[in-house]
Amino acid sequence: MASLEKTSFEKTSFEKTSTASHLTSSIRLPQAIALYIGSVLGSGILIVPGLAAHIAGPASLLSWGLMTMLVLPMALVMGLLSARYPDAGGVSSFVSRAYGTKAGTLVGWFFLMSVPIGAPVAALTGAGYMTAAFGLGDGARIVIAALMLAVSLFINVFGMKLAGSVQIVVVSVIVLVLILAISGSFPHMEARHFTPFMPEGWISVGQSAAILFWCFIGWEAVSHLSEEFVDPKRAAVQGVTVAAIIVGVLYFLTALATVGTHSYGGSGSDVSLLLVIEKLLGPAGAVIAGLTGMFICTATVISYTGASSRLAYALAREGKAPAWMGKMSSRFQTPVGGLGFLAGCFVLVLVLYGTGAVSLTTLITLPNATFILTYLGGCAAGIRLLKGQRWGRTVSWLSFILTAAVFPFVGWAILYPLVICGVYFLVSIGRKNKAQA
Repeated sequence: MASLEKTSFEKTSFEKTSTASHLTSSIRLPQAIALYIGSVLGSGILIVPGLAAHIAGPASLLSWGLMTMLVLPMALVMGLLSARYPDAGGVSSFVSRAYGTKAGTLVGWFFLMSVPIGAPVAALTGAGYMTAAFGLGDGARIVIAALMLAVSLFINVFGMKLAGSVQIVVVSVIVLVLILAISGSFPHMEARHFTPFMPEGWISVGQSAAILFWCFIGWEAVSHLSEEFVDPKRAAVQGVTVAAIIVGVLYFLTALATVGTHSYGGSGSDVSLLLVIEKLLGPAGAVIAGLTGMFICTATVISYTGASSRLAYALAREGKAPAWMGKMSSRFQTPVGGLGFLAGCFVLVLVLYGTGAVSLTTLITLPNATFILTYLGGCAAGIRLLKGQRWGRTVSWLSFILTAAVFPFVGWAILYPLVICGVYFLVSIGRKNKAQA
């Protein structure tokens, strides 16, 4: 088929990258579970319960219930596809198999251009918890966020075996602290905090659900690491199932604790978990919450940095990204070209935030549409690729419909993927004209 043929530019790029080296299989089931949890149980649990409650009040729990039911089929689609088609291209490669390379490449760029914004948002969120706990200013927040991003890039240079091992330790500490915080908050819950239940009407439930989507992105990130699974079928399906159950329960209970103790509203909405723990343990609780927030977000950034650098490598390998993005470390067999691209983007985003050119709210909103479109592409690919697999097509359709229902609430953020589409098609036309010249 013509759509599957490479141009001379693409062939040259492929030759430059594919002959260099390859990714090494080193991720086992425990590491896969930790990477899944670390990808999903990230900055969302720190910032979104309070923001959702601020938008919809106690009715935000309905949004959490809806998204908790959505999380398992969403996760299973990504797990089943990763098990059947392990590839560093992740969702991009799934869409390419199902609908052609043009669609797959576009979805790949949606994800690749989401992480340079999403990772700094996660780092700034974790750093915000630290500065709130220790009474530091915004300058310290930027410095801490920069250190978190640097650590994540550094760990990924050494490979996913190290990153997965670090994730096991970090995620174990995170889950323990969350369980203690949730269980300790129950005696402080009051019935009056649940009334009025729906102060802003039904529309607020949809609006809060759109924000909640930020909490449940991450399953697609680990799909980009599937090429490095030692046993893709076991690590992908079992790993994603265990992680989805743990994440869904922890998110809902954290939201319940936030609403039940009324740990939100005003300036406290973006540090709701800190308020919950502080009410339980006093000033010492704020310090614990600050450190927990930093570790949670670092775990997320490690996973996303690893995923997007692998995607950059995969796109370059197929001639769909500049060849330098496919550069590999000869010593560690890791995609240092993709990591270099991310490092530059991280610096740019932090500079824009530090100068006041963009707010954290804008940065949170901006990649929402591209993340949702990435999921829609993955679910659509599952509908076509998982036809012969038990439950595969059913969960793909269910995930597609529920995710599509959330998309209209992204608002102005739709402009970001439209810009990416415009740039992609202009570059494609330029390459086509160059090839014909």
